Amino acid sequence: MPRPGYNSFMRMRQQLEQIEALSLAPYAAQSAASRGREYPEAEAPYRTAFQRDRERVLHTTSFRRLQGKTQVFIATEGDYYRTRITHTLEVAQIGRTIARSLGANEDLVEGICLAHDLGHPPFGHSGEAKLSALMQDHGGFDHNRHSYRIVTELEDRYTDFPGLNLTYEFREGLVKHETEYDVILPAAYEPKLCSTLESQIASFADELAYNTHDVDDGLRSGLLNVQDVAQVGWWRRACESAGISLDEPFTDRARHRIIRRQINLMVTDLLEETTRRIERAGVKSPDDVRRHPENLVAYPEETRRLNRELKDFLYEYLYRHYHVLRIHTKSDRIIDDLFRVYNSEPRILPPGPRSWLSKLPKERVVCNYIAGMTDRFALEDHARLFDPSERA
Repeated sequence: MPRPGYNSFMRMRQQLEQIEALSLAPYAAQSAASRGREYPEAEAPYRTAFQRDRERVLHTTSFRRLQGKTQVFIATEGDYYRTRITHTLEVAQIGRTIARSLGANEDLVEGICLAHDLGHPPFGHSGEAKLSALMQDHGGFDHNRHSYRIVTELEDRYTDFPGLNLTYEFREGLVKHETEYDVILPAAYEPKLCSTLESQIASFADELAYNTHDVDDGLRSGLLNVQDVAQVGWWRRACESAGISLDEPFTDRARHRIIRRQINLMVTDLLEETTRRIERAGVKSPDDVRRHPENLVAYPEETRRLNRELKDFLYEYLYRHYHVLRIHTKSDRIIDDLFRVYNSEPRILPPGPRSWLSKLPKERVVCNYIAGMTDRFALEDHARLFDPSERA
């Protein structure tokens, strides 16, 4: 007998799917209507398909490695700057907020957000640029494509299929994740159509997070100063909205308040413009969203202008700062050295990656191995291979 006050009711998957049908907007992706998985398998009794996708990502080795991968500052620069995993969690939080407000599928948005950077190599965009150059004659390297490769091939956790066997909608969200720094990968996912609203939300949450939080980390590090940032329209707008004068002393508390207000303003602008577009388009299903001639998730024109100004500012004052470029110079040399030594003698690869040599070209195996490294592991592996005083 259940004890007094104990609720023995358990919501099973079918009931959770009914809740989705009743609570989500008609244009939202519903797990019960998923196009399914590449390899058929029974669904979980008490989780929807999209919940299961999200949790499969959370348990991957690739997700755990994000804690040691660079956003802007590499691991040796300090413990207080954002890494790939903190960025990813912030993207997921922003994505959930937007999804909930628009009546989209929050589980699918969160899952795509959590997986969007799985394919990032060590040392941030510098590491990606170096691997891309090294792989130019061997199929190239792009972290979006590598994220897709991880969830469909490289994660080795199941006996019945390679990868994670995620739903079509989840894979489509990764394939069509698109920001200024991410290139769409159409493949077999209806390249002439837009993505679901959930995928579009994830892309905007990613861009919003790194634009605002890179300013935050830049100021914390001292590479940006508040006088320079005050040139940016977004900063002035956020200060005004927060009731902070540009002339008053600048504190950590003020920085936190301004960044929060900037995120709130960006999310509000996005929600208002997206709602207008959805109402104007009259979309009634996820396929209506896909067939719409342009993305429905968008900023108004003035916000796009402010974002462009902010991106240009970050590129000039932070990403091209001499200190950041010095870090990139070192990281480029490390990746270059690792790539060349492993390609010249692939038998020194560890057993795991070495086992792929019978399935993939040597250069791709080496690239996959390096892309999976954390910043710290890449530094240590380089020392083991090139420093005579280190044990191999």
